[in-house]
Amino acid sequence: MNNHTVIGVDLAKTVFQVAVQHGQKITSNKKLNRSKLVEFMTQQLPSVVVMEACYTAHYWARVCEALGHTVRLIPAQHVKPFTRGNKTDANDAIAIIEAAQRPNMIDVPVKTQHQQDIQSLHRIRERLVCNRTGLMNQVRGLLAEYGLISAKGNKGFVALIELALNTDELSPLIKDEVQRSLDELQLLRDRTEAIEATLREYLKSDPHCQIISTIPGIGVINATALVCKFGNGSQFSKARSLAVNLGLTPKLSASGLRSQMQGISKRGDPYLRKQLIHGARALLG
Repeated sequence: MNNHTVIGVDLAKTVFQVAVQHGQKITSNKKLNRSKLVEFMTQQLPSVVVMEACYTAHYWARVCEALGHTVRLIPAQHVKPFTRGNKTDANDAIAIIEAAQRPNMIDVPVKTQHQQDIQSLHRIRERLVCNRTGLMNQVRGLLAEYGLISAKGNKGFVALIELALNTDELSPLIKDEVQRSLDELQLLRDRTEAIEATLREYLKSDPHCQIISTIPGIGVINATALVCKFGNGSQFSKARSLAVNLGLTPKLSASGLRSQMQGISKRGDPYLRKQLIHGARALLG
């Protein structure tokens, strides 16, 4: 990489910092807005473009690849040690170039638009599930203030709603709100089921998802989440590397002759790690 042009881009919402290194010298380091960034990349000869794997990185990576550049996405936490001087956009752009030239730096694969579509569905589904849980907990808490309680789980919640709507202990005002909450809950469930149906269709059409789903404990949620996160998994030389990436392996603390194994490191994507643990629990339970 040292003999080629390397372009480091510090990503932002509207104003980007772009540093250019040719050989071992920084030849340019300037700010560009969105339209100027595309124009700048169009004018450059095929180069190595380096960005942090952060907000909007995959979109800009696809834009640069379409213009003939080679794109590398570097984990943001691995760029920070290379920052020199004050925290400025100009220094950050140079640090991105420096980090990319380390021989042991591991890149983040660029997601396709289809992978991002599936990831977006997972994000929306997770929000709907959180909203559904929050709504149920709120209704439970409000009705408990009127002396109405229920067992845990969905069955207990259904029994609580039936009790609330049929009791004479609640005013018509509160009964109306309970009914509206029930309607809202059904809407959240319908949207969640629609997204899950879309994910099932995607699983049927994707060969990688079909292979992964044959693993015990891996269903439609885990299979599609793994593929949209890692693609075909070619970035990992062995299966253990994927487990390390997700923070599912023990954390090692070692110095000299002393070595101590701790709990799982919990690095990486917490959503995917949570879903895999849920799958394992379902299999064991």
